[in-house]
Amino acid sequence: MPTDVIMPQMGESIFEGTITKWLKNPGDRVEKDEPLFEISTDKVDAEIPAPVAGVLTEIKVPEGETVVVNTVVAVIGTSGGTSGAIGSASGAGASASAATSPASTPAAGSASAEQPAAPAAPQAQLAPLQGAQVAGKRIRSSPLVRRIAEENQLDLGQIAGSGLEGRITKEDVLRHLAEHGPGSVPASAEFATPAAPQAQLAPPRVAQLALPQVVPLTKMRAIIAQRMVESVQTSPHAHTVYKVDMTRIARLREREKARFERQYGVKLTYMPFIAAAVVEALARFPIVNASLVEGAIHYHRNINLGIAVALEWGLIVPVIKQAEERSFLGLARAIADLAARARAKKLLPDEATGSTFTLTNSGVFGGEFGTPIINQPESAILAIGGLRKEPVVLTDAEGYDTIAIRSVQYFCLGFDHRTIDGADAGRFMSEFKQTLEGWNREIG
Repeated sequence: MPTDVIMPQMGESIFEGTITKWLKNPGDRVEKDEPLFEISTDKVDAEIPAPVAGVLTEIKVPEGETVVVNTVVAVIGTSGGTSGAIGSASGAGASASAATSPASTPAAGSASAEQPAAPAAPQAQLAPLQGAQVAGKRIRSSPLVRRIAEENQLDLGQIAGSGLEGRITKEDVLRHLAEHGPGSVPASAEFATPAAPQAQLAPPRVAQLALPQVVPLTKMRAIIAQRMVESVQTSPHAHTVYKVDMTRIARLREREKARFERQYGVKLTYMPFIAAAVVEALARFPIVNASLVEGAIHYHRNINLGIAVALEWGLIVPVIKQAEERSFLGLARAIADLAARARAKKLLPDEATGSTFTLTNSGVFGGEFGTPIINQPESAILAIGGLRKEPVVLTDAEGYDTIAIRSVQYFCLGFDHRTIDGADAGRFMSEFKQTLEGWNREIG
Protein backbone atom coordinates (compact mmCIF):
# COMPACT_ATOMS: atom_id res chain seq x y z
CA MET A 1 0.00 0.00 0.00
CA PRO A 2 1.22 3.57 -0.67
CA THR A 3 2.65 5.44 2.33
CA ASP A 4 2.14 9.18 2.83
CA VAL A 5 5.23 11.22 3.76
CA ILE A 6 4.27 14.12 6.03
CA MET A 7 5.92 17.34 7.10
CA PRO A 8 7.19 16.50 10.61
CA GLN A 9 6.87 18.73 13.67
CA MET A 10 10.44 19.62 14.65
CA GLY A 11 9.61 20.87 18.14
CA GLU A 12 6.64 21.98 20.22
CA SER A 13 6.76 25.62 19.07
CA ILE A 14 7.27 24.82 15.36
CA PHE A 15 4.14 24.68 13.22
CA GLU A 16 5.45 24.86 9.67
CA GLY A 17 8.49 24.05 7.57
CA THR A 18 9.92 24.90 4.16
CA ILE A 19 11.06 22.15 1.81
CA THR A 20 14.45 23.37 0.62
CA LYS A 21 15.56 20.35 -1.41
CA TRP A 22 14.31 16.97 -2.60
CA LEU A 23 17.10 14.39 -2.49
CA LYS A 24 15.14 11.91 -4.62
CA ASN A 25 13.07 12.20 -7.79
CA PRO A 26 9.74 10.51 -8.60
CA GLY A 27 10.46 6.95 -9.65
CA ASP A 28 13.59 6.66 -7.50
CA ARG A 29 14.06 3.74 -5.14
CA VAL A 30 14.39 4.78 -1.47
CA GLU A 31 15.36 2.76 1.59
CA LYS A 32 13.87 3.19 5.02
CA ASP A 33 15.65 5.96 7.00
CA GLU A 34 17.48 7.12 3.85
CA PRO A 35 17.49 10.97 3.59
CA LEU A 36 14.54 11.91 1.38
CA PHE A 37 14.26 15.71 1.57
CA GLU A 38 15.60 18.71 3.46
CA ILE A 39 13.54 21.23 5.40
CA SER A 40 14.16 24.60 7.01
CA THR A 41 12.30 25.89 10.05
CA ASP A 42 12.75 28.94 12.26
CA LYS A 43 14.96 26.80 14.54
CA VAL A 44 16.99 24.32 12.49
CA ASP A 45 17.63 22.90 9.04
CA ALA A 46 17.29 19.13 8.89
CA GLU A 47 17.30 16.10 6.61
CA ILE A 48 14.09 14.09 6.81
CA PRO A 49 14.43 10.30 6.29
CA ALA A 50 12.05 8.08 4.35
CA PRO A 51 9.54 6.39 6.70
CA VAL A 52 9.49 3.17 4.65
CA ALA A 53 11.36 1.49 1.81
CA GLY A 54 9.85 1.61 -1.65
CA VAL A 55 9.62 3.85 -4.70
CA LEU A 56 8.96 7.58 -4.53
CA THR A 57 5.83 7.74 -6.68
CA GLU A 58 4.76 11.36 -6.16
CA ILE A 59 6.10 14.68 -4.84
CA LYS A 60 3.16 16.82 -3.71
CA VAL A 61 5.03 19.87 -2.40
CA PRO A 62 7.79 21.42 -4.55
CA GLU A 63 11.07 22.88 -3.32
CA GLY A 64 10.74 26.32 -1.77
CA GLU A 65 7.16 25.89 -0.57
CA THR A 66 6.22 26.29 3.10
CA VAL A 67 3.53 24.04 4.58
CA VAL A 68 2.12 23.35 8.04
CA VAL A 69 3.15 20.25 9.97
CA ASN A 70 1.42 16.96 9.13
CA THR A 71 0.86 18.05 5.51
CA VAL A 72 1.38 15.20 3.03
CA VAL A 73 4.40 16.18 0.96
CA ALA A 74 5.06 12.95 -0.97
CA VAL A 75 3.93 9.38 -1.51
CA ILE A 76 6.08 6.24 -1.38
CA GLY A 77 4.70 3.14 -3.12
CA THR A 78 5.77 -0.49 -3.13
CA SER A 79 8.81 -1.47 -5.18
CA GLY A 80 6.93 -3.86 -7.46
CA GLY A 81 5.22 -3.24 -10.81
CA THR A 82 5.66 -0.16 -12.95
CA SER A 83 7.04 2.00 -10.16
CA GLY A 84 9.85 -0.46 -9.55
CA ALA A 85 10.75 -0.43 -13.24
CA ILE A 86 10.87 3.36 -13.28
CA GLY A 87 13.11 3.37 -10.21
CA SER A 88 15.47 0.87 -11.86
CA ALA A 89 15.70 2.80 -15.10
CA SER A 90 16.43 6.09 -13.38
CA GLY A 91 18.94 4.80 -10.83
CA ALA A 92 22.04 6.31 -12.46
CA GLY A 93 20.38 9.69 -12.98
CA ALA A 94 19.07 9.73 -9.41
CA SER A 95 22.49 9.12 -7.89
CA ALA A 96 23.91 12.03 -9.88
CA SER A 97 21.01 14.25 -8.82
CA ALA A 98 21.30 13.30 -5.15
CA ALA A 99 25.00 14.18 -5.17
CA THR A 100 24.22 17.83 -5.81
CA SER A 101 25.27 20.19 -3.00
CA PRO A 102 22.54 20.66 -0.34
CA ALA A 103 23.29 24.36 -0.37
CA SER A 104 22.49 24.84 -4.05
CA THR A 105 20.60 28.09 -4.51
CA PRO A 106 18.21 28.98 -7.32
CA ALA A 107 21.11 30.87 -8.90
CA ALA A 108 23.23 27.75 -8.99
CA GLY A 109 20.32 25.77 -10.34
CA SER A 110 19.79 28.29 -13.13
CA ALA A 111 23.44 28.19 -14.09
CA SER A 112 23.24 24.43 -14.29
CA ALA A 113 20.17 24.57 -16.50
CA GLU A 114 21.77 27.10 -18.85
CA GLN A 115 25.05 25.20 -19.15
CA PRO A 116 25.39 24.03 -22.79
CA ALA A 117 25.26 20.28 -23.24
CA ALA A 118 28.57 18.54 -23.91
CA PRO A 119 28.94 16.78 -27.29
CA ALA A 120 27.60 13.26 -27.33
CA ALA A 121 30.21 10.63 -26.52
CA PRO A 122 30.27 6.83 -26.44
CA GLN A 123 29.00 5.33 -23.18
CA ALA A 124 32.41 3.85 -22.45
CA GLN A 125 33.96 7.33 -22.44
CA LEU A 126 31.39 8.69 -19.95
CA ALA A 127 31.66 5.84 -17.46
CA PRO A 128 34.81 7.07 -15.66
CA LEU A 129 33.25 10.53 -15.26
CA GLN A 130 30.10 9.18 -13.59
CA GLY A 131 31.95 6.88 -11.19
CA ALA A 132 34.93 9.01 -10.27
CA GLN A 133 36.87 7.69 -7.29
CA VAL A 134 40.14 8.56 -5.58
CA ALA A 135 41.93 5.86 -3.59
CA GLY A 136 38.71 3.87 -3.37
CA LYS A 137 36.70 6.83 -2.08
CA ARG A 138 33.81 8.08 -4.20
CA ILE A 139 33.91 11.77 -5.10
CA ARG A 140 30.55 13.40 -4.40
CA SER A 141 29.75 16.07 -7.00
CA SER A 142 27.06 17.19 -9.43
CA PRO A 143 27.09 16.68 -13.21
CA LEU A 144 27.75 20.43 -13.65
CA VAL A 145 30.79 20.25 -11.35
CA ARG A 146 32.19 17.25 -13.24
CA ARG A 147 31.65 18.99 -16.57
CA ILE A 148 33.51 22.13 -15.39
CA ALA A 149 36.33 19.92 -14.10
CA GLU A 150 36.58 18.05 -17.40
CA GLU A 151 36.54 21.22 -19.51
CA ASN A 152 39.32 22.78 -17.40
CA GLN A 153 41.37 19.61 -16.90
CA LEU A 154 40.88 19.61 -13.13
CA ASP A 155 41.30 16.62 -10.86
CA LEU A 156 38.36 16.68 -8.44
CA GLY A 157 40.41 14.56 -6.06
CA GLN A 158 42.56 17.63 -5.41
CA ILE A 159 39.60 19.91 -4.54
CA ALA A 160 38.20 20.02 -1.00
CA GLY A 161 34.42 19.77 -0.91
CA SER A 162 32.49 22.13 1.38
CA GLY A 163 29.10 20.51 0.85
CA LEU A 164 27.29 17.90 2.90
CA GLU A 165 29.44 14.78 3.45
CA GLY A 166 32.30 16.39 1.50
CA ARG A 167 30.36 17.05 -1.71
CA ILE A 168 32.23 19.29 -4.15
CA THR A 169 29.98 22.20 -5.08
CA LYS A 170 30.03 24.53 -8.07
CA GLU A 171 31.42 27.27 -5.79
CA ASP A 172 34.29 24.97 -4.69
CA VAL A 173 35.41 24.22 -8.25
CA LEU A 174 35.06 27.84 -9.40
CA ARG A 175 37.07 28.99 -6.36
CA HIS A 176 39.78 26.46 -7.23
CA LEU A 177 39.82 27.75 -10.82
CA ALA A 178 40.13 31.35 -9.66
CA GLU A 179 43.01 30.53 -7.29
CA HIS A 180 44.96 27.97 -9.35
CA GLY A 181 43.68 28.27 -12.89
CA PRO A 182 43.04 25.34 -15.25
CA GLY A 183 44.98 22.18 -14.51
CA SER A 184 46.54 19.37 -16.49
CA VAL A 185 45.30 15.85 -15.85
CA PRO A 186 47.40 12.92 -17.16
CA ALA A 187 45.87 10.66 -19.76
CA SER A 188 45.50 7.87 -17.20
CA ALA A 189 43.49 10.06 -14.80
CA GLU A 190 39.81 9.53 -14.08
CA PHE A 191 38.59 12.42 -16.20
CA ALA A 192 40.78 11.88 -19.28
CA THR A 193 38.75 11.06 -22.39
CA PRO A 194 39.87 10.65 -26.03
CA ALA A 195 39.74 13.91 -27.96
CA ALA A 196 40.38 14.97 -31.51
CA PRO A 197 43.85 16.48 -32.23
CA GLN A 198 42.30 19.91 -32.91
CA ALA A 199 40.46 19.90 -29.55
CA GLN A 200 43.69 19.15 -27.69
CA LEU A 201 45.27 22.32 -29.08
CA ALA A 202 42.33 24.53 -28.06
CA PRO A 203 42.74 26.45 -24.77
CA PRO A 204 40.58 25.19 -21.91
CA ARG A 205 37.28 26.99 -21.45
CA VAL A 206 36.65 28.81 -18.18
CA ALA A 207 33.16 28.32 -16.77
CA GLN A 208 30.87 31.25 -17.53
CA LEU A 209 29.64 33.33 -14.62
CA ALA A 210 25.93 33.25 -13.91
CA LEU A 211 23.94 36.17 -15.31
CA PRO A 212 22.54 38.74 -12.85
CA GLN A 213 19.26 37.54 -11.42
CA VAL A 214 16.87 38.02 -8.52
CA VAL A 215 17.03 35.17 -6.01
CA PRO A 216 14.40 34.89 -3.24
CA LEU A 217 15.72 34.58 0.31
CA THR A 218 15.80 31.09 1.70
CA LYS A 219 13.83 30.42 4.87
CA MET A 220 17.01 30.48 6.98
CA ARG A 221 18.37 33.63 5.30
CA ALA A 222 15.06 35.45 5.82
CA ILE A 223 15.00 34.51 9.51
CA ILE A 224 18.63 35.62 9.99
CA ALA A 225 17.82 38.95 8.33
CA GLN A 226 14.79 39.47 10.55
CA ARG A 227 16.69 38.60 13.75
CA MET A 228 19.63 40.89 12.93
CA VAL A 229 17.35 43.88 12.26
CA GLU A 230 15.41 43.19 15.47
CA SER A 231 18.63 43.00 17.49
CA VAL A 232 20.02 46.29 16.21
CA GLN A 233 16.66 47.99 16.80
CA THR A 234 16.37 46.51 20.31
CA SER A 235 19.85 46.89 21.81
CA PRO A 236 22.18 49.90 21.79
CA HIS A 237 25.33 48.04 20.76
CA ALA A 238 28.75 48.89 22.16
CA HIS A 239 32.01 47.04 21.45
CA THR A 240 35.38 46.65 23.11
CA VAL A 241 38.44 44.90 21.64
CA TYR A 242 41.18 43.15 23.62
CA LYS A 243 44.43 41.66 22.34
CA VAL A 244 45.33 38.38 24.07
CA ASP A 245 48.76 36.73 24.10
CA MET A 246 47.93 33.11 23.21
CA THR A 247 51.54 31.88 23.13
CA ARG A 248 51.20 29.74 26.26
CA ILE A 249 48.09 28.00 24.89
CA ALA A 250 49.54 27.69 21.37
CA ARG A 251 52.58 25.85 22.74
CA LEU A 252 50.43 23.65 24.99
CA ARG A 253 48.14 22.75 22.09
CA GLU A 254 51.03 21.95 19.76
CA ARG A 255 52.57 19.71 22.42
CA GLU A 256 49.37 17.88 23.37
CA LYS A 257 47.14 17.79 20.26
CA ALA A 258 48.30 14.39 18.96
CA ARG A 259 47.93 12.70 22.35
CA PHE A 260 44.61 14.40 23.01
CA GLU A 261 43.05 13.22 19.75
CA ARG A 262 44.50 9.73 20.12
CA GLN A 263 43.27 9.36 23.70
CA TYR A 264 39.87 11.05 23.49
CA GLY A 265 38.93 10.84 19.80
CA VAL A 266 38.39 14.60 19.39
CA LYS A 267 40.70 17.21 17.87
CA LEU A 268 42.28 19.73 20.23
CA THR A 269 41.32 23.14 18.80
CA TYR A 270 41.56 26.59 20.36
CA MET A 271 37.79 26.82 20.85
CA PRO A 272 37.53 24.79 24.11
CA PHE A 273 40.27 26.97 25.65
CA ILE A 274 38.29 30.08 24.71
CA ALA A 275 34.98 28.56 25.84
CA ALA A 276 36.44 27.55 29.22
CA ALA A 277 37.86 31.06 29.78
CA VAL A 278 34.48 32.59 28.85
CA VAL A 279 32.65 30.33 31.30
CA GLU A 280 35.01 31.33 34.12
CA ALA A 281 34.60 35.04 33.34
CA LEU A 282 30.79 34.75 33.11
CA ALA A 283 30.71 33.04 36.50
CA ARG A 284 32.66 35.99 37.94
CA PHE A 285 30.53 38.64 36.21
CA PRO A 286 26.96 37.29 35.83
CA ILE A 287 25.64 40.59 34.45
CA VAL A 288 27.27 39.66 31.12
CA ASN A 289 25.24 36.41 31.17
CA ALA A 290 21.96 38.21 31.96
CA SER A 291 19.03 39.38 29.80
CA LEU A 292 16.83 42.46 29.91
CA VAL A 293 13.20 41.32 29.81
CA GLU A 294 10.23 43.70 30.26
CA GLY A 295 12.24 46.33 32.10
CA ALA A 296 13.95 43.91 34.51
CA ILE A 297 17.34 42.21 34.46
CA HIS A 298 17.02 38.42 34.49
CA TYR A 299 20.13 36.69 35.85
CA HIS A 300 20.29 33.20 34.38
CA ARG A 301 20.80 30.22 36.63
CA ASN A 302 23.06 28.47 34.09
CA ILE A 303 25.57 29.42 31.42
CA ASN A 304 24.17 28.16 28.12
CA LEU A 305 26.95 28.80 25.64
CA GLY A 306 25.96 29.36 22.00
CA ILE A 307 28.61 28.55 19.38
CA ALA A 308 27.87 30.15 16.00
CA VAL A 309 28.51 27.70 13.13
CA ALA A 310 28.87 28.98 9.57
CA LEU A 311 27.05 26.70 7.16
CA GLU A 312 27.24 26.67 3.39
CA TRP A 313 23.62 27.84 3.33
CA GLY A 314 23.52 30.18 6.34
CA LEU A 315 24.34 30.41 10.03
CA ILE A 316 23.12 28.51 13.07
CA VAL A 317 23.92 28.71 16.80
CA PRO A 318 23.89 25.33 18.56
CA VAL A 319 23.96 25.60 22.35
CA ILE A 320 26.01 23.88 25.05
CA LYS A 321 23.57 23.76 27.94
CA GLN A 322 24.91 24.18 31.50
CA ALA A 323 28.43 24.79 30.24
CA GLU A 324 29.58 25.69 33.76
CA GLU A 325 29.21 22.02 34.76
CA ARG A 326 31.45 20.67 31.99
CA SER A 327 35.15 19.89 32.16
CA PHE A 328 37.58 21.02 29.46
CA LEU A 329 37.20 17.65 27.76
CA GLY A 330 33.42 17.91 28.03
CA LEU A 331 33.47 21.31 26.34
CA ALA A 332 35.77 20.05 23.58
CA ARG A 333 33.51 17.08 22.87
CA ALA A 334 30.32 19.16 22.94
CA ILE A 335 31.75 21.80 20.57
CA ALA A 336 32.93 19.19 18.05
CA ASP A 337 29.68 17.21 18.25
CA LEU A 338 27.32 20.16 17.86
CA ALA A 339 29.30 21.68 14.99
CA ALA A 340 29.41 18.37 13.11
CA ARG A 341 25.69 17.72 13.54
CA ALA A 342 24.83 21.31 12.58
CA ARG A 343 26.67 20.91 9.27
CA ALA A 344 25.03 17.51 8.72
CA LYS A 345 21.56 18.91 9.53
CA LYS A 346 21.19 16.52 12.47
CA LEU A 347 20.52 19.06 15.25
CA LEU A 348 17.37 18.83 17.34
CA PRO A 349 15.36 22.07 17.71
CA ASP A 350 16.10 22.31 21.45
CA GLU A 351 19.84 22.22 20.70
CA ALA A 352 19.61 25.55 18.86
CA THR A 353 17.66 27.52 21.49
CA GLY A 354 18.12 28.86 25.01
CA SER A 355 21.62 30.34 24.79
CA THR A 356 22.61 33.02 27.30
CA PHE A 357 25.94 34.06 25.72
CA THR A 358 27.33 33.45 22.21
CA LEU A 359 30.77 32.90 20.68
CA THR A 360 31.30 33.65 16.98
CA ASN A 361 34.57 32.86 15.23
CA SER A 362 35.04 35.46 12.50
CA GLY A 363 38.81 34.91 12.60
CA VAL A 364 38.51 31.51 10.93
CA PHE A 365 38.31 33.40 7.62
CA GLY A 366 41.43 35.46 8.34
CA GLY A 367 39.90 38.59 9.85
CA GLU A 368 41.65 40.55 12.61
CA PHE A 369 38.39 40.91 14.55
CA GLY A 370 34.68 41.49 13.95
CA THR A 371 32.06 43.70 15.61
CA PRO A 372 29.23 41.20 16.15
CA ILE A 373 25.49 41.72 16.53
CA ILE A 374 23.97 40.41 19.76
CA ASN A 375 21.96 37.20 19.62
CA GLN A 376 18.72 38.29 21.32
CA PRO A 377 17.62 38.12 24.10
CA GLU A 378 21.22 37.84 25.28
CA SER A 379 23.17 40.87 26.48
CA ALA A 380 26.58 40.09 24.96
CA ILE A 381 28.44 38.21 22.25
CA LEU A 382 32.17 37.58 21.82
CA ALA A 383 33.79 37.61 18.37
CA ILE A 384 37.03 35.63 18.00
CA GLY A 385 39.67 37.09 15.71
CA GLY A 386 42.38 35.34 13.73
CA LEU A 387 45.41 33.89 15.54
CA ARG A 388 48.72 35.15 14.16
CA LYS A 389 52.29 35.81 15.22
CA GLU A 390 53.35 39.41 15.91
CA PRO A 391 56.35 41.20 17.40
CA VAL A 392 55.48 42.21 20.97
CA VAL A 393 57.31 44.36 23.53
CA LEU A 394 57.83 42.38 26.75
CA THR A 395 58.86 43.98 30.05
CA ASP A 396 60.64 41.86 32.66
CA ALA A 397 60.44 42.16 36.44
CA GLU A 398 63.28 44.72 36.46
CA GLY A 399 61.61 46.96 33.89
CA TYR A 400 63.77 46.02 30.91
CA ASP A 401 62.03 45.80 27.53
CA THR A 402 62.64 43.18 24.84
CA ILE A 403 60.93 42.37 21.55
CA ALA A 404 59.67 38.82 21.06
CA ILE A 405 57.54 36.93 18.54
CA ARG A 406 54.26 35.95 20.19
CA SER A 407 51.01 34.28 19.08
CA VAL A 408 48.29 36.89 19.56
CA GLN A 409 44.56 37.00 18.97
CA TYR A 410 42.01 39.82 19.06
CA PHE A 411 38.66 39.38 20.80
CA CYS A 412 35.75 41.81 20.45
CA LEU A 413 32.93 41.87 22.98
CA GLY A 414 29.66 43.27 21.68
CA PHE A 415 27.34 44.19 24.53
CA ASP A 416 23.92 45.72 25.22
CA HIS A 417 24.64 49.08 26.81
CA ARG A 418 21.25 49.09 28.54
CA THR A 419 22.40 46.36 30.92
CA ILE A 420 26.19 46.29 30.67
CA ASP A 421 28.33 49.36 31.31
CA GLY A 422 31.78 49.81 29.83
CA ALA A 423 33.30 49.05 33.22
CA ASP A 424 31.46 45.73 33.42
CA ALA A 425 32.61 44.84 29.91
CA GLY A 426 36.19 45.79 30.76
CA ARG A 427 36.24 43.69 33.95
CA PHE A 428 34.81 40.71 32.09
CA MET A 429 37.34 40.96 29.27
CA SER A 430 40.24 41.46 31.67
CA GLU A 431 39.28 38.27 33.51
CA PHE A 432 38.93 36.43 30.20
CA LYS A 433 42.33 37.69 29.03
CA GLN A 434 44.11 36.75 32.27
CA THR A 435 42.67 33.23 32.20
CA LEU A 436 43.98 32.59 28.69
CA GLU A 437 47.37 34.24 29.13
CA GLY A 438 48.02 32.50 32.46
CA TRP A 439 46.40 29.16 31.53
CA ASN A 440 46.96 26.61 34.31
CA ARG A 441 44.04 24.18 33.91
CA GLU A 442 44.24 20.49 33.12
CA ILE A 443 43.00 19.62 29.63
CA GLY A 444 42.61 15.88 30.21
